Amino acid sequence: MLPTPEHIKDNLYKIYFSGRNKENRSYIGFAVIELNNDKITVLEYSKEPVLKPGDLGCFDDSGVTPACILKTENVTYLYYIGWRPRSSVRMELMPGLAVKESEYLFKRIKKVPILSRNDNEPISILTAPFVMKEGEQFRMWYVSGIRWINPDLPQYDIKYAESKDGVNWFQTGKVAIPLEKDENALARPFVWKDGKYKMLFSYKKTGENYQIGYAESDDGVRWKRINNHHYSPPRSNWDAEMQAYSVIIKNKYFEFMLYNGNSYGKEGIGYAVRERKEYT
Repeated sequence: MLPTPEHIKDNLYKIYFSGRNKENRSYIGFAVIELNNDKITVLEYSKEPVLKPGDLGCFDDSGVTPACILKTENVTYLYYIGWRPRSSVRMELMPGLAVKESEYLFKRIKKVPILSRNDNEPISILTAPFVMKEGEQFRMWYVSGIRWINPDLPQYDIKYAESKDGVNWFQTGKVAIPLEKDENALARPFVWKDGKYKMLFSYKKTGENYQIGYAESDDGVRWKRINNHHYSPPRSNWDAEMQAYSVIIKNKYFEFMLYNGNSYGKEGIGYAVRERKEYT
């Protein structure tokens, strides 16, 4: 689940992702890929997890999933999702933070989540953080729980937070992307700046599967959803029902969108590529 890119150099990327073991606990590993014109070549898979589930009783003891890699001058951060089942509802999803110790290992900065429940966000779904550094400010867009409709069906949108150090966060309470009619979930924001701020995210209507959404913003806070966009590639068997958790990577001539397909990425990660404006 959740392809999460780290640019190494030139056309080389590490793509972090999570896989589950026999006990259904998720661990984070990676693939090294090369972008060759309009094709992707896999060069290497990690032999061991770069991040394992947390200690028993911690917010991430049942699994970890990558959400965002952020490189600063001195450190590479991995913002991740910690999984934990709950007794009264299906799950708890909270955000964690780790720092790269080597090319094959990340170490947690904290054993507790980097966002907190409060009166405005009382649900234990504060997750899938995407972080961008602009000047001295860190900016985060993340999934925020609204309520549980029933023990198996949560409702969540995308909100905005700010930080001076990338570790301690002020949750503004501002909704970046609200739910639209009949939607119950917005997931996995991915943001980049190209003149305007641009965001890929996933949306889901009740009883349906995730699909890819797109929005633009002048300031990164107030967003406009654009329903007629180029980020819904042609479908085949593996993604006929679901396309979700998309990210963008680029080489000189092509733009690649990596994403998960049916059953939350059960068959792995796929990609679509476009030259100029049309996906092919």
